[in-house]
Amino acid sequence: MTDTPARLLNLLSLLQTPREWPGSELAERLAVSARTIRRDIDRLRDLGYPVEASKGAVGGYRLVAGTAMPPLLLDDEEAVAIAVGLRAGAGHAIEGVEEASVRALAKLEQVLPSRLRHRVSTLQNATIPLTRGDGATVAPSTLTALAGAVTGQERLRFGYRAGDGTESKRLVEPYRLVSTGRRWYLVAYDLGREDWRTFRVDRVSEPFPTGARFTPRELPAEDAAAYMARSMARAQPELDLDVSFEAPADFVTGRLPSHLAPTATGETSCRLRTRTTDSTEWLAVRLALVDAPFTIHGPESLRTYVADLSTRLAAAVPER
Repeated sequence: MTDTPARLLNLLSLLQTPREWPGSELAERLAVSARTIRRDIDRLRDLGYPVEASKGAVGGYRLVAGTAMPPLLLDDEEAVAIAVGLRAGAGHAIEGVEEASVRALAKLEQVLPSRLRHRVSTLQNATIPLTRGDGATVAPSTLTALAGAVTGQERLRFGYRAGDGTESKRLVEPYRLVSTGRRWYLVAYDLGREDWRTFRVDRVSEPFPTGARFTPRELPAEDAAAYMARSMARAQPELDLDVSFEAPADFVTGRLPSHLAPTATGETSCRLRTRTTDSTEWLAVRLALVDAPFTIHGPESLRTYVADLSTRLAAAVPER
């Protein structure tokens, strides 16, 4: 690559991933000599990018936090605003905030000076987001740790709590993070189980990158999203949902996740017909939160659960 500006941008893009790059690997990626890489690193430093070099027979480089934000990127106020927004969105796994946003957060927090990182934490700790209850919250630090291990192809240790409460320690080769809109999942090869697994990120604790690199294995699916969908289908049978509401379609749509979209049947009525893998328990709560009269036409399992739930709720508030 003979175009110096383009090469510098490509080099900077590589260095912004949260890992250490051996000089020989950078030279191979950019098709230049190790000497050219050293000169380019010096150019980036002259521009204000804090590139750290490790000593040894095989030298390595990584972008670290400096005393100020690197130039040509973001000023302090923009950096704080974006970091707070990405933390809030990623932490609640709202639909539309996908893996690219988590990677952006990982890159940004990697180079935030400590004074700006303190401002971000102060703002987040002083505010409470009003969520719609679509899924469990996730610590942004957990997401960025997982994203860093995925990007750096680094083996990861963490504690994991299964659905039945069983605690275990896992050593995995992380493949991808997947957002379903309500929750974050990690698709990874579990070295202890010698098989592919999916992990709910809100059940992951103390993720620790081991430093050991790995070559990604071939995923038994077209991509991580397809594998995740297949895994969820095995775990939860599909339900044919049929519910009518005595409320306008736009009112109901604004109170349900986007994958549950009703169709208007009149000015003040609508009907929701769809196939879903959501649990009956979650569906019952979500329908109740719409805050409008509704009738469940199917499935029968949901009708039975809602009837039982209404009895329990009525018993919880005895007449005085």
